[in-house]
Amino acid sequence: MTTTEKPIRLETGTDLDAFVETHDVALVEFYTSGCAMCQAMEPVLGNVARATDVTIGMVNPGDDIELVDRFDVRSVPTLILFENGAESARLADGFQGGDAVTEFLAEHVPDAIETA
Repeated sequence: MTTTEKPIRLETGTDLDAFVETHDVALVEFYTSGCAMCQAMEPVLGNVARATDVTIGMVNPGDDIELVDRFDVRSVPTLILFENGAESARLADGFQGGDAVTEFLAEHVPDAIETA
C-alpha cells in the first residue's frame, strides 16, 4: 500500500468517493475553513501519514454541502475511517494529537500501524 506524507485535499463528494474506493484503508478529516482546530490537525495528520500505512484525505463539507447529511457531520474536525470504501469508525471529539489519532487507528486497523 502506498501512502503520501501529506493529507490529500479532496474538493467534492465525487473526489471523496474515488479516494476511499482507491485505498483499502483511508482516514478522512472533515474540516471547515477558518476552524483553528481543523487547521492544527493538518500537520498532525501529516505525521500520522508518515508513521502509518494509512492514506489520509481532507474534505471541506462546506464546499459540497451534501456531505454534511451524507456523513452526519455535526462538528469539525471529524475523522472518519474507511475500510474497503465503507465507513468503519469515526472520531468526532475536536482536535486530536498524533498519539490519539495513531491509537484510534491501532484500535480499528492494527495492520496499518508500522512496527519499528
